[in-house]
Amino acid sequence: MSDPRTGPLTCAAPAKINLCLFVGPVREDGRHELVTVFQPLDLADLLEAEQDPSLDADVVECPGVSGPNLASAALQAYRDQTGWDGAPIRLQITKRIPIAGGMAGGSADAAAALRIAAAFAGDDDQARLEAIAAPLGADVPSQVRGRRAIGTGAGDELHRTAAKPDWDALVLPVDAELSAGSVYAEADRLQPPRDAEEMAFLKTAVTNAERGHGVEHAGLVINDLQRAARRLCPAIDEALTLLEQTGAEHALVSGSGPTVVGLYAPGHAEQARATLAGQRTAILAYPESRRDLVPPRWP
Repeated sequence: MSDPRTGPLTCAAPAKINLCLFVGPVREDGRHELVTVFQPLDLADLLEAEQDPSLDADVVECPGVSGPNLASAALQAYRDQTGWDGAPIRLQITKRIPIAGGMAGGSADAAAALRIAAAFAGDDDQARLEAIAAPLGADVPSQVRGRRAIGTGAGDELHRTAAKPDWDALVLPVDAELSAGSVYAEADRLQPPRDAEEMAFLKTAVTNAERGHGVEHAGLVINDLQRAARRLCPAIDEALTLLEQTGAEHALVSGSGPTVVGLYAPGHAEQARATLAGQRTAILAYPESRRDLVPPRWP
C-alpha cells in the first residue's frame, strides 16, 4: 500500500454492455455458465466521497434508488477483506446509467466504491480489488479496471482482450423494470441453456474473434437473454425497431434488459439521435478504450 490521503474525492463508474452473452448450464452455486464480452462505455455514474469521523458507519446516498445498495456492500467487503479501519465514508452517487436497465449500473457503482475505499486506504492492488469484487456479483470484477474483457465462468473469470471497438453507441432506455432473475428463468423456460460442449466451442470462437477485430465483426453479437427479455417486456421490440430503422449495424438488448443499445459506424449514432429527437430519450455513448480507468481524484 502507498501513503493514504484524506479529503473529498470523485470517481466515475462507467456502464457496460455485453457485446455477446451466451448462457450455459446452471452451476452448483445456482448461477449460469457464461461466455460474454464486457465493453465499458463513457456513460457513467458519478461518485463523490469523503471520510467523516462523525459517522458511526459508511453511508451511501443515491437519489432515485431505493433499497439496499451494492456500493454499501462493496465498502463493507473492502473493510472485511483487508482489515482497513479508516474513518467512515460518506458516498454520494449521481445516477446517469439507466437504473435496472441491464447496463450493470449498480455493479459499476460497487466497483467504483471499491476503488474509492482503496484510494482512501492508499491501496493500489487492482488484483485484490477484483478478488474482493467477485462475490458481490458477476459484473462487478469486470468494472474494477473497466477494460474490455471476455468473461467466463459466471462472468467473473476475466480475460483481457486487445480488440478495439470501431463504433459509436446509442442507448435507448425502456420505461419498464426487469429483474435479471426473472429474465434468466424465462430464458430457461423458453429453451434449455447451451450445453458444456457448445459453450466450450463458443469460448474458443469468441477468444479468436477478440484476437482480431472483435465479436462485432465475427457474427457473434448475440444475446441469449434477448428473446426472454422481449417476451417479458414487449416495449423492447419498438426500441429495437427504432435502432434498426436509424441504421444501427447491431441492435441488441443490454444484458438482461430492458435497455436497448445500437452500434453504429462512427458518426452515425449522433445522426440517429437527431432523427429520434422529440420521439424518445436516446443517449449517445462511446466505447471506453483506455487501458485503465481514471483513478479516484482529489480536487
